[in-house]
Amino acid sequence: MGAAQYTDVPMNFGTVMRNITLTGGVAPARAYIEELMPDILSGTIQPGMVFDHIVALDDVAAGYRAMADRTALKVLIRP
Repeated sequence: MGAAQYTDVPMNFGTVMRNITLTGGVAPARAYIEELMPDILSGTIQPGMVFDHIVALDDVAAGYRAMADRTALKVLIRP
């Protein structure tokens, strides 16, 4: 989930593996929300850890800074 944060891929794929292309794009997450959200909220589906940093509402700027500094991938804002 989320956008790639690194410009280089580990392992130097160009040297090790030939004829492989690594690409990415925006995930169509909104297309699945209505179908999956009830199962997530009921505990039927355990999606795993999505957020790796939590900030208070007053610290939203710090959350954005953490993502910009690459110390956090996804920030949860708790009021």
